[in-house]
Amino acid sequence: MTYVLLLVGFALLIKGADYFVEGSSKIARLLKVPPLLVGLTIVAFGTSSPEATVSIIAALEGSSAVSLGNVIGSNIFNITLVVGITAMLNPLQVENETIRKEIPFTLLASVALWVMISDIALQGAGSNVITRNEGIILLLFFAIFLYYIFEIALNNREKGTVDTGDTTGVTWGKNLVFTIGGLAAIIFGGDMVVDNATTIALSLGMSETLVGLTIVAVGTSLPELITSVTAALKKESEIALGNIVGSNIFNILLVLGASATITPLAVDSKIFFDLIFMIVFMIVLLVFSRTKFTISKNEGIILAAVYIAYVTYIIIRN
Repeated sequence: MTYVLLLVGFALLIKGADYFVEGSSKIARLLKVPPLLVGLTIVAFGTSSPEATVSIIAALEGSSAVSLGNVIGSNIFNITLVVGITAMLNPLQVENETIRKEIPFTLLASVALWVMISDIALQGAGSNVITRNEGIILLLFFAIFLYYIFEIALNNREKGTVDTGDTTGVTWGKNLVFTIGGLAAIIFGGDMVVDNATTIALSLGMSETLVGLTIVAVGTSLPELITSVTAALKKESEIALGNIVGSNIFNILLVLGASATITPLAVDSKIFFDLIFMIVFMIVLLVFSRTKFTISKNEGIILAAVYIAYVTYIIIRN
């Protein structure tokens, strides 16, 4: 029954995120918010909402290993398997802005997290804990990222490139129900995933960190995978990569920032390897992106193979 409830929780997370993105995106169109702003904020938040819900609920319930493992595991899943699969389906075209600003910003956020976990900060001392103050610092970084997004949107508005599309037939009532109902499904599903994944972990002798890095991370990253694969099949590769990079930024800065602000997160020493692995492959992704501004099918195969090898290693490590 625990496995059934875990699957039901994942289904609620994925479908809830789908409804939340659909409803909130249409409301944004009714409010005449620029599409670029919608894509970089609402869609990125929508696909990251399962991670946010699971991590915050896990933090509230004292399962900080699940909370931290979920974020790092989801980011590794995104930059290896999700990018790998989408590139194998259709080579990913990379925009210059993504290479110059967004991927480096994700790398900066990852390094900042490593510094916090390692207690290398000037005032840091004691046990390996992400404190409330460090959580607030991550949220401030996130505010800078949002400012950057708004600057892009305003520049597009000044150039006269804003087009919110046709809003004929788009109604407030239906989309408010979609948005609120989707959010409720995400919250309820997230609670089910944390409770049942933790139960399964204990029964199988797995650590909470391993469950966070694998089962929970993959489950909460399914919206990113579905969104990116769909974009790749439609040959909209810029959307596919933008969604992945944007979601990784949301996961580190907003999800972990909010979780640590709610309650300090204790860090399992095993997570250091996974965090360094994430940083190394963010650099690899940046290198791949700079080769003719394209992530090729062969590079996609390499990334997907690396994820399989990584999961095999952490299961053996446990």
